[in-house]
Amino acid sequence: MTATLDSASNTAAARARLLELIKELAIVRGKVILSSGAEADYYIDLRRITLHHEASKLVGQVMLSLLDDAGIDFECAGGLTMGADPVGTAVMHAAVDAGRPVDAFVVRKAQKSYGMGRQVEGPSVLDRKVLVLEDTSTTGGSALTAVEGVRKAGGNVVAVAVIVDRDTGAKERIEAAAGVPYLFVFGKVELGLS
Repeated sequence: MTATLDSASNTAAARARLLELIKELAIVRGKVILSSGAEADYYIDLRRITLHHEASKLVGQVMLSLLDDAGIDFECAGGLTMGADPVGTAVMHAAVDAGRPVDAFVVRKAQKSYGMGRQVEGPSVLDRKVLVLEDTSTTGGSALTAVEGVRKAGGNVVAVAVIVDRDTGAKERIEAAAGVPYLFVFGKVELGLS
């Protein structure tokens, strides 16, 4: 019981510190055009988190805890290059630290026309339970491109998870189009952006 309380306490502390770092380092205020083409009054640059020496480890711990709490069983984690790359690596390292073999992968926007002609790079996802990741999502387009690529490569997508959901319809679109759960660590209310 004490180990469970310690684990919950560690997860809560990691989540609180990650939220603090996101607010401090990743939220940029001002008019911006998002990859979806939509205009926003702020930008959440999560590469400032996923590539940060302290925050990256927290991303892995917090995401793994989120997935465990939701009962998501997976063998591979990754998504569309570039936003998902450091998230997949962070989850992989957190899982290995917890004694679980999880591989990471990256999905190209399109299949290569040379070499091995792959769209999904890294260890094979064929016949494996795959978690699709993204740093943040507005419309869900990047995650859906990754889901399609993974499925073409023979992977069984079990869920999509992001660090920050902008509350702009990505959850609903992904769950409807991909038919899998969509999970997120933080919403815009927690970030003080509502």
